Amino acid sequence: MKTIIKLMICLCFCFSQGQSIERQVIGSSGSTLSNGTVTLDFTVGELAVTTITDGTTTLTQGFHQASVILGIKIHPKAFLQGALLNSTDNFMRDDLRESYIPVTSPYSDGLTCDVSVFTDGGTSGSGLAQDNIVDWILVELRDATDNTVVKYSQSALLQRDGDIVGVDGVSNLEFPVAAKSYYVAIKHYNHLGIMTLNTVSLSDVLATVDFTDANNQITFGTDAQTTFGVPNGVVAMWAGDTNGDGRINYSGALSDVPGIRSQVFNDPDNSVFGGPPVASYQSEGYNGTDVDMNGLTVYSGGSSDVLHVRNNIFNNPSNSIFGGPPTSTYLFTQQLPEGANN
Repeated sequence: MKTIIKLMICLCFCFSQGQSIERQVIGSSGSTLSNGTVTLDFTVGELAVTTITDGTTTLTQGFHQASVILGIKIHPKAFLQGALLNSTDNFMRDDLRESYIPVTSPYSDGLTCDVSVFTDGGTSGSGLAQDNIVDWILVELRDATDNTVVKYSQSALLQRDGDIVGVDGVSNLEFPVAAKSYYVAIKHYNHLGIMTLNTVSLSDVLATVDFTDANNQITFGTDAQTTFGVPNGVVAMWAGDTNGDGRINYSGALSDVPGIRSQVFNDPDNSVFGGPPVASYQSEGYNGTDVDMNGLTVYSGGSSDVLHVRNNIFNNPSNSIFGGPPTSTYLFTQQLPEGANN
């Protein structure tokens, strides 16, 4: 009660001096008012703050927060030659989809997806055959000043029409990196990797990077992709890197053929009535030695995966010595700046 009386006396004293604060419009970001004697700093309502960024780190003044990495969106498109071989339409075959593709990515980030993504039409429920998943694939963003430096990589899923999407089977890819220019690279475990010839400006506005158009090729390197065995008007990543070393070789020290033979002859089910394994056996499963991506590795016979390796060496435009005929020992290395072993 004494406190209230004192406060009333104080207020009366102030008013008796003829001092007052005029009514003013108060800014939501705060303001300073003064009647010449008393100065009052205040904030009212929702605090207005300023956000600044250097392109990588975002800082909101007025609040303390952790570093925030801005995101970019990208819609890559690519074809795998192996899945286009013997296709009955202009889309890749999805033979691996129903029984063989694992829900965990074969690449180092180990991303996972729900098995429903591999149903016909996927989780989108569109029922569109071209949206069916073909396989896992890896997308890399490389530094604009040094294209051997991978700034970020992400496992993704490849649809029959070449669209590369997120692990839900339908969404465009998002990367938690700064909005700026990058080289974009695509890799697959038994195809030769590819990269854009030029950098691509990426931001939160979706950008399409299409490696599939034969009439507008954007791929770095020489003969980095192929038109052999694929529909007219498109290019595809070279198939046949069965050991994943970034090279294709038919006959030589680095041949991809022994891996195919080993897969077939070491298959525990390859035995006829308990006898020795046979060369024509079809080894079933999700393996890098399955060049044409039909779920079967075959060493000998009309559907042999060895033939696909041979055909790609003899039909590679780079396989010519001084303009002469192609050779069986030719070694073709993926056209990525770091070479074969990265």
